[in-house]
Amino acid sequence: MNIEVKLPEVSENVDSGDVVSVLVKVGEVIKLEQPVVELETDKAMFEVPSTAAGKVKEILVKPGDNIKVGSTIIVVDSGETESDISEQKPEEVIAKPLPEAKEEISEPVTQVLPESKPETKENDKHDIVKPAEEIVSGSPKSSDDRNIYTKPIPASPRIRRLARELGVNLINVTGTGPAGRISENDVKEYVKNLMSGTGITISSPAGSIPQQPLPDFSKWGEIETVSMSKIRKVTAANMSYAWNSVPMVTQFDKADITELEIFRKKLSPGIEKLGGQLTVTSILLKVCSVALKKFPQFNSSIDFSKSEIILKKYYNIGVAVDTENGLLVPVVKNVDRKNLTELSVELTELAKQTRERKITPAEMEGGNFTISNLGGIGGTAFTPIVYAPQVAILGVSRATTEAKYIDGEFKPRLILPLTLTYDHRIIDGADAARYLRWICESLEQPMTMML
Repeated sequence: MNIEVKLPEVSENVDSGDVVSVLVKVGEVIKLEQPVVELETDKAMFEVPSTAAGKVKEILVKPGDNIKVGSTIIVVDSGETESDISEQKPEEVIAKPLPEAKEEISEPVTQVLPESKPETKENDKHDIVKPAEEIVSGSPKSSDDRNIYTKPIPASPRIRRLARELGVNLINVTGTGPAGRISENDVKEYVKNLMSGTGITISSPAGSIPQQPLPDFSKWGEIETVSMSKIRKVTAANMSYAWNSVPMVTQFDKADITELEIFRKKLSPGIEKLGGQLTVTSILLKVCSVALKKFPQFNSSIDFSKSEIILKKYYNIGVAVDTENGLLVPVVKNVDRKNLTELSVELTELAKQTRERKITPAEMEGGNFTISNLGGIGGTAFTPIVYAPQVAILGVSRATTEAKYIDGEFKPRLILPLTLTYDHRIIDGADAARYLRWICESLEQPMTMML
């Protein structure tokens, strides 16, 4: 019997992905859960397993294709009859249903007639987006061409952010996804059609510097053009958004980790036997989880549409991992409930999966705080960018031996530089200094982590 292997739901807010490579061939006999394609989404690159075993009869995708959740990837001849299939247990059916649109639909977007000038609620201001048509024409549309819209727009937060960056009003975009959901391709196709023949570039988002026309670099020598990966494009968009919308300040401090290094080397052999590595990063995971409890504003997000601060009661920490495909940030969940050994083993495995492209989008979501450790590469300090909607990120540089004056004499001490970048709208400078100093003091007294 022929069975269609379809793209399952891979993560919340992810409804499609780009095929990087096809891992099977027509006529090949494959096993259940054998990888069939390598897929790249906005969040990660990973392999999609087969939901059926048998001989590959047909391959319906090729590298470069953008496929949506529910799309058929391959057709497999399982060699089974209809009666064999009907006897399968319900749990054997692995394909998941499409996510309900209601989880990603925000409050209704309202356009207000300019001449009526009613009192606009504060919540509505954030949902009014300047249509791209105004950018093309250079002037607003007349009141005759405008309507009042109160119908919710089925678009994820990522698509809404893309629309804001491009100056597109989602009211004017027709969604081609399930239940009229608007995808990234829908927005880009709308812009492409709108700008066709005009020769005009869409303006950059508010607060950013527009891209200036580039010179012809080939006039001065040989060049090579490399397409940006999907991960790189999304990273660039996220960093631009954070840089232009979040007033960031960076606090610097140093921790004397001489005693911590002795402590780490003493415990490392036992943890290595369990498959983990006790690193400064895994130790910082534990320290930061306690710090986030003591300073809850660092474990929060801002909701300006409701003038609220969201204080999170769970402690998920992202760890930046350098890969061949760019920077990825897997998230260690419920850090406060795990001991150093558990965190070391989990982080070691998570980093390995990330570098081998086996990380799933779900394992990169839900972070409240981020740690970026460049100490293994070098540098004395750096200023990391806050990963919005988080409000803080900890940067770790290379530890070096410095002379410190202690008890009337200079002694060699291992000093670790730390930097804390934070959102100044919700965190005051004094609180940031206290938070970072608390982390430093905890590292300087490693036995406190055992309590």
